[in-house]
Amino acid sequence: MTAQYALYDALVSINVPAEKARAVAESLEQDMSTILATKTDLGTTQLLLKQEIGTVRDSLRQELGAMRDSLRQEIEANRVLLEHKLELLRSSMTIRLGSMQIVGMGLLFAALKLT
Repeated sequence: MTAQYALYDALVSINVPAEKARAVAESLEQDMSTILATKTDLGTTQLLLKQEIGTVRDSLRQELGAMRDSLRQEIEANRVLLEHKLELLRSSMTIRLGSMQIVGMGLLFAALKLT
């Protein structure tokens, strides 16, 4: 309120009519009280923002934890599937190698019989 009186006095001292000086001072006071933020307003807003950021952080931590657990389960399932496929491939390769050895031995014995 003292700023309003100081502004009024300053305007009157430079020969601004009293009614216009009062209107300017009241308009400025109204704008300062409705448009501009006070330290209290800023402090309240800061506190609310900190709380909101904390809530978002906690929510993200929970979501990331759930995603991490889901990815671990998926990786484990893929590992088991890969091991199973490798075992099938190993068995197939063993059978093929055994078959080639039998055919090779048969050809060798056939060639020895012919000679």
